[in-house]
Amino acid sequence: MEQPTRIDVRLANEAWESVMSAHAALMHTFAAEHMWSEISMREYDVLYTLSKRGEPMRMCDVQGGVLLSQPALSRMVERLAARGLIAREPDPQDGRAVLLSLTPEGERLQQQVGRAHAKSVARQLGSALTAPELNDLRRLAGKLVTGDAPD
Repeated sequence: MEQPTRIDVRLANEAWESVMSAHAALMHTFAAEHMWSEISMREYDVLYTLSKRGEPMRMCDVQGGVLLSQPALSRMVERLAARGLIAREPDPQDGRAVLLSLTPEGERLQQQVGRAHAKSVARQLGSALTAPELNDLRRLAGKLVTGDAPD
């Protein structure tokens, strides 16, 4: 029987700290940019999650795509709906559930902010990493998300 690979706890934690430090530094840079005058980064995250699906989503599905607790997401959805950026409608398959979707104004704002944010991401990551490194980063981060075994 093959022995399981021993995990280097120190190395794993140093790698984790590097990931979190990079995330914090990038988020600090992104937060300081001009594109957030009409909408916060967290609000944009909700609009982006809805835009990726392209069809109405239940609240629990939106929550899977954002870093917000259920109560915080509910309050944010209320604010975004009051601003006319998100529409809420009863779920025809479950009368207790609500489906969320972007309004035309929400879609416009998401695209406007999204274009500026995408350029910012490209500028920040592209100035630090080569194209092959970006591919490696995408592949490695994907493995962390899916839990695939090492190569």
